[in-house]
Amino acid sequence: MKRFELSRVADLGCANCKLLWRLKYHESIEVLAGLDIDENILTRNIYRLHTGAGDYLDPRERPLTITLYHGSVVEKDPCLLGFDLITCIELIEHLEAKELAQFPEAIFGFLSPTTVIISTPNSEFNPLFSGKTVFRHPDHKFEWDRTQFQSWALDAARHYGYSVEFTGLGEPPPGAEAVGFCTQIGVFVKNIPNTDESLHSEKTTECTHTKVGTVIYPSLKEEKYLRKAVSNEVFSYILKMKRDLLESLKMKNDSDGCDEPEYVQPECDEFKNDPTEETPKPFCIENVFYVPLERLFSFPKIKHLCGDRETLKMLIADEVTLSSDGSSVMINIVDEEDCDLNDNDGDDYDLDH
Repeated sequence: MKRFELSRVADLGCANCKLLWRLKYHESIEVLAGLDIDENILTRNIYRLHTGAGDYLDPRERPLTITLYHGSVVEKDPCLLGFDLITCIELIEHLEAKELAQFPEAIFGFLSPTTVIISTPNSEFNPLFSGKTVFRHPDHKFEWDRTQFQSWALDAARHYGYSVEFTGLGEPPPGAEAVGFCTQIGVFVKNIPNTDESLHSEKTTECTHTKVGTVIYPSLKEEKYLRKAVSNEVFSYILKMKRDLLESLKMKNDSDGCDEPEYVQPECDEFKNDPTEETPKPFCIENVFYVPLERLFSFPKIKHLCGDRETLKMLIADEVTLSSDGSSVMINIVDEEDCDLNDNDGDDYDLDH
């Protein structure tokens, strides 16, 4: 995956959707599609792709839409045009001879993605399986050895303008290295990159696949989720700084007699190379704790989410109380959620000196 710039990926013969489930965690991917001839298996397994609470608590940076289709891999449907990568994992061995003959034109000719990954069993490995006499699965129409697969793949690559590299998965046991990988893989890369014009020229507009379902994930590209993410980060930092101040006041127990308690950053490894070091410090006026926006913006994650201080201010304006000049966030230094400020031996301190 790291070798390719991918934003749109389709898995043909996706069956139980396990590969799509793994792919959804790649942050670069914005569109996923799955296609299978068995509509029932898609209906039973779409739950794997549903959003959960964690997807809303920690939204993706980029949008993600996953769509499942019911149909044949040899049908030319424009819904699968424009994908960067198409995967066909343990698929071709399930095709009848007529379908296998149509497969290269449908995938490399019509869909013509930048990259195609095809895997299929290596029949040379089969004797290493105990009890296996013919094929690994009762629905397999054939299982090729390495020479057969590579010959087919090279012919398809030459005909449709791709280069192909061969690899595999599943190392043979010691002493049987000559049989090669358990699963053989061809990675096809288009020699001339696609353009928008080439993607749509002379392509049929007739749709043959049936949509089974679509899942749309929350992302930080949507303002409501971005606002929530930024507000969560801001509150997290402010509450930590507030707790540090209260802990500092406990230790000092007002020994300095200062009318306005000053925020003192604790000495610990966590604050080595602190990005906030050169920014204005939080401060207190009576029972109000002020945290400058400039300091909040210096935290890398907040800076990454917002881009600039004005955006930070705009995103949190409805969630926090800002000072009259709009330069700081204000929060009460003592509230109902704070733990009892009296310690066990009866000593106490008052923030109103």
